[in-house]
Amino acid sequence: METPSQLPVIIPTRSHSLVEMPASVGRYAEAGLQGAANTQRGYAADLRSFEDYCQHHQLSYLPADVSTVAGYASQLADRGKKFATIRRHVAAIAKLHQLGGHPSPTAHEALGVVLDGIGRLLGKRQRQAPAFSVAELKQAVRAMDLATPTGLRDRALLLLGFAGAFRRSELVALNVEDVELTRQALVIHLQRSKTNQYGEAEDKAVFYSPTADYCPVRAVQDWLAVLGRPSGPLFTRMNRGRAGETGRPGQARLSDQSVNDVVQRHLGPAYSAHSLRAAFVTVAVEAGQSNKAIKNQTKQKTDAMIERYARLDDVKRFNAAQHLGL
Repeated sequence: METPSQLPVIIPTRSHSLVEMPASVGRYAEAGLQGAANTQRGYAADLRSFEDYCQHHQLSYLPADVSTVAGYASQLADRGKKFATIRRHVAAIAKLHQLGGHPSPTAHEALGVVLDGIGRLLGKRQRQAPAFSVAELKQAVRAMDLATPTGLRDRALLLLGFAGAFRRSELVALNVEDVELTRQALVIHLQRSKTNQYGEAEDKAVFYSPTADYCPVRAVQDWLAVLGRPSGPLFTRMNRGRAGETGRPGQARLSDQSVNDVVQRHLGPAYSAHSLRAAFVTVAVEAGQSNKAIKNQTKQKTDAMIERYARLDDVKRFNAAQHLGL
């Protein structure tokens, strides 16, 4: 008789059929169905919202009808949710049905028509995080109190985040042992990222700057000296000091929201953590860097993503009409 750990694994597929696999594939199947940790967290919140909607209207939550999902999506639109947010909620509902082995109502053509209509009325263009300039970043660094551990941490976070075109999730996931100092550059070994879910070898190189105050490599070195340990989270929260004392580095890793807070505290509320990548791409494009060179740092897969990230929509600054020779 098979023990529970030896029982076959039943995997729901996108075609709504159930496939039986040997027990040895169980943990891999579970990882594939669940997806990335950030995706799991986002879907969980979306599904709580959908469940509340179904309970309020006395509708079936799982499995859900096409009309139920369409009504839910319409309510989100009426509440002013962005089109991208609505699509994410629908994707969460699709994942819920896949995990439950139910046909997904999200694949129905009628729902596609409703979503298309929502997209047309709301406008599909997402509000993009603005890109700051190098001058703004330097001004923010000059205003930091570098006599405190918090100032040193924030300088290293902003300069590394910008020069490395990091996502906030990548920054908070970095460990001290992921940082390698070489003669040419600071090499960051990424263990995993949004576009690298399988942990393949992926490096970023951050180079020395002529001015020490704005050098991301020296900034990280200064922060590591304060951190004072050979392993563990690179960017941590600060322990609260006594009255009149500055905080010291703690053991707890910074959160995604903390990165956003640091960016806004030093660069202003108009910016967000996503501005670190947007600014890198914009500055690099403006400097005439090739898409290949940019993708080597951002790890984006297509040229279209560079076009999406570059904030070059100021018609007075970026316009071929300036160079007509008239």
